[in-house]
Amino acid sequence: MSETANGQERHSILASAELFVKSELGSDASGHDWWHIHRVVEMAKRIAVGEGADMFICVIAALIHDVADEKLNDSKEAGLLKVDSWLESQPIEEEERRHIMEIISTMSFNAGTNPPMRTLEGKIVQDADRLDAIGAIAIARTFLYAGWKGDPIHDPLLPPRDSMTRAEYRGGRSTAINHFYEKLLKLKDNMNTSSAKRIAEDRHAYMVRYLEQFHQEWEGQA
Repeated sequence: MSETANGQERHSILASAELFVKSELGSDASGHDWWHIHRVVEMAKRIAVGEGADMFICVIAALIHDVADEKLNDSKEAGLLKVDSWLESQPIEEEERRHIMEIISTMSFNAGTNPPMRTLEGKIVQDADRLDAIGAIAIARTFLYAGWKGDPIHDPLLPPRDSMTRAEYRGGRSTAINHFYEKLLKLKDNMNTSSAKRIAEDRHAYMVRYLEQFHQEWEGQA
């Protein structure tokens, strides 16, 4: 196959992936909708250029990563099977398919229980996804997700959990504000690439300032 034909085929695969994701997540109300995917893809492209990674692997993994999300499926296994079945329907080499599935199956935070990413492309897609959970948009997504779950904004009598199992992280009682302390404020120090670490610094600082203001207003001090 010529390089041009290969490029055309990969463009077609990515276009099919976009349609697949929109059909699965187009009506999502938890903050894992198409526009979240769009932002993760664009950030993955940006980091991939700076890090010299395989752009196709980064983009397709970023596109379909949340289709398999445990929160949006009956189980982690059911989500992964859905994605794997779709990949098998595409003209993707077996080695690439395994690489994409490895990225998707290990990139979730899961209370910090997943193993480190093995490949550069996996590190980049994980960073891009985590960066969408830090900063101004992340604040909006946090309250959207809490409302979707039925969690309150804040409850001073329900402190953040220092440690938790995967089951507690997924199903335990919490609040929107606790989510910052249980996950989002930890992400800056868990970035994989130098590119993502630089971006995370400013976004993290923005969230810290927001939380300071929030707690002052909660106590009637601002």
